[in-house]
Amino acid sequence: MKEKKKITKSSVKENSSFLQNKEESYFSSEKSILHTYGKNHICNTDVKGYPTPNNANPAELVLDASEGFIPLWAKNVNLRWRFNNNSFIYFENPEDAKNEIRKLFSKALLAWGDSSPITFSERVEAWDFEITIRPDNCNINGCVLASAFFPDSGRHELVIHPKMFTQSEEEQVETLIHEIGHIFGLRHFFANISETGYPSVIFGKHQPFSIMNYGPNSRLTNDDKKDLKSLYEQVWKGELTRINGTKIVLFRSFHQVGNI
Repeated sequence: MKEKKKITKSSVKENSSFLQNKEESYFSSEKSILHTYGKNHICNTDVKGYPTPNNANPAELVLDASEGFIPLWAKNVNLRWRFNNNSFIYFENPEDAKNEIRKLFSKALLAWGDSSPITFSERVEAWDFEITIRPDNCNINGCVLASAFFPDSGRHELVIHPKMFTQSEEEQVETLIHEIGHIFGLRHFFANISETGYPSVIFGKHQPFSIMNYGPNSRLTNDDKKDLKSLYEQVWKGELTRINGTKIVLFRSFHQVGNI
């Protein structure tokens, strides 16, 4: 996700679907489980790398290799998701908020188009991840708007912080596009520049403008989509089993039983 822009009351039209339930104090008991982030860490999904303006050459498509392998999804994986209902008591009208989030999530998925290597479906039972509302997580450097997860066969959360709903709709959709990129297996574009203790590998021909970047350079490009589609096509055909010597490991979703 990108750093929070300065928002004035008139700059973003308030969506009544996201009005806070003033009578609930659910978040007061949740703050202890929040992950914190350090300087320049705005996206909690990937805290292993951070941007370095000096001598930071444009990276390409960056894949997670911090566990000694590159985790990607097997072919024909479907991720089932549901809302964490308990967390939605934050809203005055939880069902209205859910409907609006469904729309935002759909727009983000549509933006990736046919480059998306997996499908998503909303299911109450046998779920793989939950969409959860957590308290705002801000400091002087900015705010975390959302966080997601990388491919594996566990159960996870796509966390959204209320601060995201103070952004423009375009910004909200772009934040979810970014987090979905992490779900596909993508690290921040600068991940291999500064933190070699958490290895990553590069695939493709990305420019600084990438949805996996920060700030004004964070936008979904045709290269983002082409590189992602090419990566998965080559992996699924068996033409690509390693990148720069790092083994690729394919996973199915939790409900589809384990990695292969």
